[in-house]
Amino acid sequence: MTHPTPTPAPDGATTPEAAALRLTGVTLHLGHEQQQVTALDQVDLAVAPGELLAVTGPSGSGKSSLLAVAGGLQNPTRGTVHVAGTDLTTLKEHQRTAHRRRHIGYVFQQANLFASLTAREQLLLTAHVAGRLDRETRRRADELLEAVGMSSRAEHRPDRLSGGERQRVGIARALVLAPEVLLVDEPTSALDRARACDIVDLLARQTRAHRTATVMVTHDHEILDAADRVLTLRDGRLT
Repeated sequence: MTHPTPTPAPDGATTPEAAALRLTGVTLHLGHEQQQVTALDQVDLAVAPGELLAVTGPSGSGKSSLLAVAGGLQNPTRGTVHVAGTDLTTLKEHQRTAHRRRHIGYVFQQANLFASLTAREQLLLTAHVAGRLDRETRRRADELLEAVGMSSRAEHRPDRLSGGERQRVGIARALVLAPEVLLVDEPTSALDRARACDIVDLLARQTRAHRTATVMVTHDHEILDAADRVLTLRDGRLT
C-alpha cells in the first residue's frame, strides 16, 4: 500500500493544512531583563505525516529549545504550537502532559533506558504509564522490536546491549504508542559511522511506515541525505 507524500508549498516546505506539527510565530525568551536571551525568534514550521525533517545548526543555535517547545515541554513566549490539531499553548500543564503521552514520542540523545527492565519491558512501561497496556499494545511492542532488529534481544537488559542496540530500543519505545509526532535529539552522537547510518535509515523507514511527523536535530551532516527536508537553525531563526 502506498501513502501520499507530504503536500509541498511553493518553497518546498509542508503546507500548514497538511501538518501534524505546526509552529507559528514562535518566539522563546530565556532569562530575565538584561540577561535575557532569545532562544527562538519568530519560528514558523510545519511537518507532515510521514515526513522526516532534519534541523541542523551550531551549538547554542536553539535546537534543544525547538524540541522542547515542539514537544510541549516549554511554552513559548509568543506564538502557537499545534500538535495533532491542538494548540499546546492553550492547555494547562496537566493537559499538555496528557497530550504529550497520547501524541508525541521522544528519542533522546542517550537512550535513557531503565537498568532493571528488559528491552521489551521498556516499551511496555511506556504503555502502562499512558494507561494503554492492552493486548494490541503488547503486540505492537513485539512488532516494533522486530522492526528495529531487536526481537532476539527482547529479554536482555541494557547492560547486555550495545550502544546501537540501546538506541534501537529507544526508537521502538518512542513509537510504541503510535505518536503523530516524533522528536529526535542527536540520535547518532555516540555511534560510529556504520551504526549512525543504520539508526537514521531506521528512523526514516519507521517515519514513513507509521505516517509519523518526525523532527530530528543533528550536528551530523553525513546523515542528512536520509531526510525529506533539511533546515538550519542559527541564532534562533530557521532558514
